[in-house]
Amino acid sequence: MDVQRRDQAEPPTRDALLTAWRAEERGQPEGWDFSALEGRMVEDPVPWDLDRTYREVLTGTRTALDLGTGGGEHLLRFDGHLPDDTFAAEGWAPNVAVARRLLAPHSIEVVHWAHDRDREPPTPMPFPDARFEVVLSRHEAYDAREIYRVLRSGGHFVTQQVGGSELGEIHRALGLLPRYPEIDLARLAQEAAQAGFEVLDADEHVGFYRFADVAALIAYLQRVPWDAPDDFSVDEYADELLALHDDTIGAGRPLQATKIRFWLHLRKPEAPLLP
Repeated sequence: MDVQRRDQAEPPTRDALLTAWRAEERGQPEGWDFSALEGRMVEDPVPWDLDRTYREVLTGTRTALDLGTGGGEHLLRFDGHLPDDTFAAEGWAPNVAVARRLLAPHSIEVVHWAHDRDREPPTPMPFPDARFEVVLSRHEAYDAREIYRVLRSGGHFVTQQVGGSELGEIHRALGLLPRYPEIDLARLAQEAAQAGFEVLDADEHVGFYRFADVAALIAYLQRVPWDAPDDFSVDEYADELLALHDDTIGAGRPLQATKIRFWLHLRKPEAPLLP
């Protein structure tokens, strides 16, 4: 009698996959912490050193603003370089409370504010003209005209942004069009120049995210819900998620998606000396 050898376990059933994926539906976590995805998701690094540039522009400055601070975790990496007069802004209400708890012991005030990309004229920032010497924005939307307004002459603006067309493979699998495909380096550099900025440095990087499985992808999407359909859930998109699994992990291929990052280091020109 022939005996069929099984060198590998049977692939998981549809129900088993859906059950495992549902376990990842916990809602967007507070703060800006991706540590739970360690070992489950890797991403290609960018070729520039944003943290080093942050430290350089913060050294010796007297006033600074961090836009989109999340829970304040990233800002505190520069605690030894932050001036006494430092503010942070955050648009997602649950994160505002987290950031205030974390940053209050460091005398950093957190304001509840975010730029609305769809509003014209832009949403005014709650700060007077020429208030800051340095403004930082890591993955937070902004309007170059407002940044220019709140910066002092000679002030620096450093931002790293997510390209509007990243995760295209995942968007297509879920039937989602990019929300802001116009967000790219060329456009934001042009807007900066039109606002009056000098561009000191700029670069773009295209790489990949690599997910261990669809469960890891779902866990990631819980942290960036703007990259998923508004009605996204495992049950609502079960067919699409199962097809994605079959086309990648189930077929022995990696589950990966395009990562797009770019950054700008801008400077507001010194005001001319009066005669």
